[in-house]
Amino acid sequence: MNKNLRIAILGCGNMGQAFAKAFLQYNLVARTDMLLLGRDDAHCQRLNASQLGMPTGLLSAAIGSYDVVLVAVKPQDFGRVADGLRQVLQPEQVVVSIMAGIPISRLQRELDHRQVLRAMPNTPALLGMGITGFSAAPEVGRSRLHQVENLLNATGRSIFMEDESLLDAVTAVSGSGPAYFYYIVQAMMRAGQELGFSESVAGLLVKQTMLGAFHLLNNSDQSIDQLIANVASKGGTTEAALRAFRAGNLAETLVDGIKAAQQRATELAKE
Repeated sequence: MNKNLRIAILGCGNMGQAFAKAFLQYNLVARTDMLLLGRDDAHCQRLNASQLGMPTGLLSAAIGSYDVVLVAVKPQDFGRVADGLRQVLQPEQVVVSIMAGIPISRLQRELDHRQVLRAMPNTPALLGMGITGFSAAPEVGRSRLHQVENLLNATGRSIFMEDESLLDAVTAVSGSGPAYFYYIVQAMMRAGQELGFSESVAGLLVKQTMLGAFHLLNNSDQSIDQLIANVASKGGTTEAALRAFRAGNLAETLVDGIKAAQQRATELAKE
C-alpha cells in the first residue's frame, strides 16, 4: 500500500462508494487517508457505518491536503460544489471528475485549477467489473496519469482517450450500455412469460443464457458473425427469430439509440 496517497471523494453515492471500496480492496489507500464528503448528517452517519473512509459534511480547507480529489457528484450539482472546492484546491492536487457531460475546459475554468482528468465509468464498477474511459488535461504529468489509471483500474478496466471528445461516445456505448443490455434482457424475459414460463423461470433461462453467451464470446477466437452462425442453422428456429429482428430493423434501432445518447452527452456539455 502507498500509505502516502490520500484521496478525497466528493459525492459518495453508489459510484463514489464503489470507488472507495475498490481503493480499499486493492490496498491503494488506507481508510484513514480517504475523506468522504457526505450530503448531510444522515448521509455521513451511513458512510461512517460503512467504514469506507473518514466522513465529513464540510467542504473545508482540509481537502487541500489530499493528493487526489474525486468529484462524483451529480452533474447538476457541480456548480454548487465548484464554488467551495475552488477556494480550497491546491495547485499540485489532481482533480478526477466522473460527472457525465462536463468537459475538462469547464472543470478547469470553474475550479480555477489546471490538473484535471475526466473519466466515464459504468455501473458494473460496483462489482469491480466496470470499464472506464478517461482523458486528461495537458497539464497532468505522466506519473500522475499513471497513478490515476491505477486507481480507475481498481473498479475493472480503463482506457485512455487522447481525444477528449470521444468521451461522449464512451458515455453512449459503455456508460449507458448496461441499460441497453437490461432492456434486451427484459424483453427476452417478457417473451418467455408470454410463451408460458413463470417470471422466475423466464428470468433464470434468460440470465444464464446471457452469462454463458458472454463467456463464449469472451473466450472464443471466432468472429461474432461466426458465433451467430453456429446457433442459426439454415431454416431453423434461430434464423426465424433473426429474420424478424432484421425486418424490424432492430440493429439499426439500437445503433440509432446509441447515437442519440452520444448526442445528448454532447448537449449536456454545453448546458
